[in-house]
Amino acid sequence: MKKALLFGASGFIGSHLIQELLHDDAYEQVTIVVRKNLGLQHPKLRTIIGDFHSLPQLKEQLTGDEVFLTLGTTKKHTPNQEEYYQIDHDYPILAAQIAKENGAQSVFIVTAIGANPNAKLFYTRLKGKVEQDIIALNFDHTHIFEPSMITGNRAEKRVGEKFFIALFKLFSPLLIGKLNKYKGIDGKNIAKAMHRSAENQTHKVTIYQWKEMHELIRN
Repeated sequence: MKKALLFGASGFIGSHLIQELLHDDAYEQVTIVVRKNLGLQHPKLRTIIGDFHSLPQLKEQLTGDEVFLTLGTTKKHTPNQEEYYQIDHDYPILAAQIAKENGAQSVFIVTAIGANPNAKLFYTRLKGKVEQDIIALNFDHTHIFEPSMITGNRAEKRVGEKFFIALFKLFSPLLIGKLNKYKGIDGKNIAKAMHRSAENQTHKVTIYQWKEMHELIRN
């Protein structure tokens, strides 16, 4: 049986992923690292209270065979680019590094479509740098998930985002062939794809876009 380590359990994708992992008999323990207790109860669940700054002190507790990273922020919540970079890049890379040093063999991380460390746009450059640095950690298996628009019912209401999601749903049928990677995908389906990808790991590095995630959850 396996042990999972999850960062970002309080977020949209993470909240679905934790349920996927807890209800899978392949996992004997699921450890989440959160800034405050989520009030979740389950025999297999272990909760660690911590953040980017306290991770080094928590190192001995950050153990698992697989580490799942669904950390991230938004420009609205974190307008400062340095803080944004720390949350979306530094935090997941540090978490993955510590987990690997503690014996984790696989890492699963959500980035974004178009991720490119040389891009001019801050967001896509940031996500590209995350991918570059997570691969450089040299896990036995690295799984990178690149969604375009993330749809679904969030606990947090985002009026502007709802407008763009509605547009995506309208134009999604037109995104065929090589354009299908830009189709929107529900956050709970991203979580399901991450979970499913852990069932049969063969490649060193695997990147999942809309098509690959859709195939995972369909099977």
